[in-house]
Amino acid sequence: MVAYMEHKDLAATAISDERAREITDNVHRALDQLAQAVADAGRPEGCVQLLAATKTRDVGEVHAAIQAGIRLIGENRPQEILAKIDGLRELCAADGLQVGRQDDDAAPDVPLHLIGQLQSNKIGKILPFTNVIESVDSLDLAQKIARRAVAHTMTVDVLLEVNESGETSKSGCAPEQARDIAGAIGALDGVRLVGLMTVGAHVDDEAIVRQGFAHLRELRDELVASGEQGTDECLQLSMGMSGDAAWAIDEGSTQVRLGRAIFGERLFV
Repeated sequence: MVAYMEHKDLAATAISDERAREITDNVHRALDQLAQAVADAGRPEGCVQLLAATKTRDVGEVHAAIQAGIRLIGENRPQEILAKIDGLRELCAADGLQVGRQDDDAAPDVPLHLIGQLQSNKIGKILPFTNVIESVDSLDLAQKIARRAVAHTMTVDVLLEVNESGETSKSGCAPEQARDIAGAIGALDGVRLVGLMTVGAHVDDEAIVRQGFAHLRELRDELVASGEQGTDECLQLSMGMSGDAAWAIDEGSTQVRLGRAIFGERLFV
C-alpha cells in the first residue's frame, strides 16, 4: 500500500455538493479549453480525447467527473485501480455506464487506462479491469504482459512510453531505442501496440517541449508507414498534461492527460 492510502479512503463514494460542483465546473472548462485548442491547431473536432488522471482521487470524485462528461480515466498505480474499481462500477452502473474492461471485451462507456509504472507482480491483478496500459517502457515488460494475457486468452492494448526529454526523473525508453522496441512489441501475441506516450520536458522553454512532442509524432508516423507486423494500429499519441496540453495538441496529440485541471491540487503525491 502506498503511504497516502493510509490517510485517504479511496473507496469513499460520498462527496459534498460543493466539491461535486467544483469538479463539474472544472470538467466543463477543461473540455471547452480542449475544443478551443483543437480548433486553434486547425484539427478536426473530436480528434483529441481528454483523459482524467485520477491519482489520489476517491470514487466519489472520479464519479463526479464522469457525471460531468469525462469518458476516459487513467490511474497511476495498480493499487488504486483495485481500491476503486468495484465502487466506481457500482455508481456508474446506476447511471447506465460501464467502466473498465468488460468480460466480453465489449468497448466500455468509460475505458480505464493505467498511466503509471507497472511492476511485473501487479500485471495479473489489473488485467481484468484495464483497457489500455500506457506505461510500457521496455520490451521486457511488454513480453511479461503478453505472456500473462495469452494465458488468460486476452489481448491487451498497450502504448510504448518514450522519455523524449531524457530527464532521469521520468520513466520511458530512450528515444533512440523506441523504434526497435516498438517493432518488437508489435510482433508479440497477447498485446496490441496502439500508440506512443510521453511526458513533456519539465522546462519553461516552449520550443524544447514541442520538440519532444514533434519527435514522438514523427516516430508514430514512421511506425505506421513501416508495414512491420503489428505497427499499423499504432495511431495514438498520449502527450500533453495540464501545463502543456495546448502545445501537445498543436503537435498532433490524440489524448491529453489532465489531473490538476479537473480535480485541483493534490494533497498527496
